[in-house]
Amino acid sequence: MPKSISPSELAATMEGPVAVQLIDVRRPEAFEASARILIGAHWHDPADIERWITAIDASRPVVVYCVRGHQVGQDCATRLENAGHTVTYLEGGIEQWVADGHPTASKPSRSE
Repeated sequence: MPKSISPSELAATMEGPVAVQLIDVRRPEAFEASARILIGAHWHDPADIERWITAIDASRPVVVYCVRGHQVGQDCATRLENAGHTVTYLEGGIEQWVADGHPTASKPSRSE
């Protein structure tokens, strides 16, 4: 099982020299219903992970997040870890990130 990262730990990591890949894996309906995304994140449909998993840079650490940090994020993190990625999932998902007062960006139009 992949490890988790707290919102405060992720915020500190984002300020440091190691550039993590942020992957938003909220289900399409949850992604569409939200106007916000973590700064620098890219959305990928978790149902299509087999299609996009090979496009993720295996040389850089990955942080995935979903709405609440439960099943969707943890399942995607496990699949990425099994494919050889260094990956963590965001505890509490984007909801906890926002509740803790961390910055977000306006969501770009969906590219997939």
